[in-house]
Amino acid sequence: MAAERRIAERKEVDSIHVVEVTSLSNYKQIATAGYIVDASTRGFLMVLTRKDLVPKEYRNNLNLEDLVGQNLCLCLPQMNLDLDGRVVRATHIGRGVFEIALEFSDDIPEYWRECLVDLLPGPGEMG
Repeated sequence: MAAERRIAERKEVDSIHVVEVTSLSNYKQIATAGYIVDASTRGFLMVLTRKDLVPKEYRNNLNLEDLVGQNLCLCLPQMNLDLDGRVVRATHIGRGVFEIALEFSDDIPEYWRECLVDLLPGPGEMG
């Protein structure tokens, strides 16, 4: 079985602040804040720190694998926008920092995803 290929061009973004990262399956808040650091028309990569995690079991175990497959919702206050996606990877990368890769749901139109990626500021554009 061939590995799935990434065909969407990725865009490094200027650490887009997110708040209220929430699980859509049980409406529990996962984190109070985080940052989107990379995006494409397929999805985005978010970074969270241990201190921003809400559930005690996540803060204590440094393992977010339970999130894989879950749908999360988050708010981008700078853009007054809510985003949601399905977690495809959740990895502790060291020193209490986690990378969470989310994929947009199939019902979000391709043109909307393209516009969003175009609007997200690249490194240095927010400064």
